[in-house]
Amino acid sequence: MDIMIAGSRPTKQASADWFTGTVWQDPVIQAPDPARISALRVAFEPGARTAWHTHPLGQTLHVLSGVGLVGLRDAAPRTIRAGDTVWIPPGEEHWHGACPTTGMTHLAMQEMQDGRVADWLEHVSDRDYTRAPADP
Repeated sequence: MDIMIAGSRPTKQASADWFTGTVWQDPVIQAPDPARISALRVAFEPGARTAWHTHPLGQTLHVLSGVGLVGLRDAAPRTIRAGDTVWIPPGEEHWHGACPTTGMTHLAMQEMQDGRVADWLEHVSDRDYTRAPADP
């Protein structure tokens, strides 16, 4: 058993290669083989978001605080709020982040396959990001 002591692993700023705006990441778990789980607490400042990407084994997002958006190719984004959980199937091109005026923090959980948890694509355009949400 391993216990990761709170505060023992530093928060890092997410790479501008894969994110727009200011995004902070705190590691939760990167389990050793044969386990595959990887999880991060990700805090998006208002207007910040991921680039388009996919996950080889899918991804689960659980919103911890704030209000954010999650988008799929050729579709209006959906609003997500604290307490919401989102399942994104393997290979589905998507992005997620904060709303333009509100920050959002989520727990991002995915499994590693062949040494990777994500395949990164191009940055999300302002046009895709500001598209009116398609909320229920």
